[in-house]
Amino acid sequence: MKWFWVLGLVALSECLVTIPLTRVKSMRENLREKDRLKDFLENHPYNLAYKFVDSVNLDLGIYFEPMRNYLDLAYVGTISIGTPPQEFKVIFDTGSSDLWVPSIYCSSPACANHNVFNPVRSSTFRISGRPIHLQYGSGTMSGFLAYDTVRFGGLVDVAQAFGLSLREPGKFMEYAVFDGILGLAYPSLSLRGTVPVFDNLWKQGLISQELFAFYLSKKNEEGSVVMFGGVDHSYYSGDLNWVPVSKRLYWQLSMDSISMNGEVIACDGGCQAIIDTGTSLLIGPSHVVFNIQMIIGANRSYSGEYVVDCDAANTLPDIVFTINGIDYPVPASAYIQEGPQGTCYSGFDESGDSLLVSDSWILGDVFLRLYFTVFDRENNRIGLALAV
Repeated sequence: MKWFWVLGLVALSECLVTIPLTRVKSMRENLREKDRLKDFLENHPYNLAYKFVDSVNLDLGIYFEPMRNYLDLAYVGTISIGTPPQEFKVIFDTGSSDLWVPSIYCSSPACANHNVFNPVRSSTFRISGRPIHLQYGSGTMSGFLAYDTVRFGGLVDVAQAFGLSLREPGKFMEYAVFDGILGLAYPSLSLRGTVPVFDNLWKQGLISQELFAFYLSKKNEEGSVVMFGGVDHSYYSGDLNWVPVSKRLYWQLSMDSISMNGEVIACDGGCQAIIDTGTSLLIGPSHVVFNIQMIIGANRSYSGEYVVDCDAANTLPDIVFTINGIDYPVPASAYIQEGPQGTCYSGFDESGDSLLVSDSWILGDVFLRLYFTVFDRENNRIGLALAV
C-alpha cells in the first residue's frame, strides 16, 4: 500500500545537489502495528559485530553487508536506474558502500511488494555475469552484479556497478518501505572490484567538492535532505566541528565519553563510534546499554523492546556524547520516542554480545536528527553542527 510519496525533485544551485528525503514508517513500526515484532526480534537479533568486521570479502565469496539494522530505517529518497529511467526508493546509507535493488527475476515474496528492475527495458544495461551474496544476520541476499546509468538530483552516473537481487532472506524485507540501498561508506567496504556511487560522482566530475551532508528532520515527514558536492549553511547554526575519521572503512571516529549529569555512564576512557544514517537508534554494547535503560527507567516489554514512561521525556537529563573534546547533548525528548497509542520507547538498543565490538557504538538517527553532519572524503573527516 503506497500511503506516502517520495519527492524526486531537487534544488541545484552553485554545484550543490540536494536530494529530498521522506520520513516513512519503519519496519519496527509496521511490525509493531501488526503485533509481529516480538517474533521478528527473536528470530533476527541485532548484532553490532557486522559494523566492525575487518575482512568483508571472505574466502567463501560472501560479503558481510554492514548495514544490519533495517528494522528502524525511516528516511528514503528516490533514484532511477536505466534508460529510460526505472525509479526506486532507497536508503542513502553511510554504513555500507554498495548500491542494490530488487530485480524482476527475484523469486522471494519480499520482491513482490517492491519496485523491481527490468534489465530488458534498459538500453544502457550491461551484465557482468558475476554472482553476489550479501550476508545479513537473518540470511543471505543472493543476486548478480550489473552496470547501468544511475540518476538522482540531476546527476547522471554512467556505467555504475550495482547489485540485483534474485533471492531476499525470509520475511526480512517484506515489511520494508524502501526498495534498496545506496551505500555511502568508504570504497574499502564495497564489493571487490567495484566503484561505489559517490566515488563515481567524483571521478566523473559531477560534483565540485568531495563531500556530502545530511539533514534529518526531527518530526515532519518532509524536510530531510542529503546534499552532494557542497554544504547548505542554512541547515545548521554555529560552526562545524571537525573530527578526523579514525578508520577509513565506515565513517568511524573516536569518542571521548558518554555522560549524564556530569558522570560518565558509558565509553569511559574513550571508545569508537560509527556515524550511520543506516541505523535509527543509539546502539551500544549490551551490558552498557542495559545499565542506561535502568538509569532512564526503561523496562523490557513482552515484545523485547524497552518501554519508558512518556513523562520522563520532560524530566530526565540530557545524555551527553563527548567527541573530540566537544559535548553533543541528546535530550530526553530525543532518546525517548513516542509510539502509537501513547506508548514511549527507549532510543537505545543493544548490539548483541561480541568480542569484536568491545565498547563500540553506532550513532544513528536519534543523534543525527539533532546534529547536521558533513562527510568529507577529501580530508577524511566528519563535521558536526547543531541542526536548525
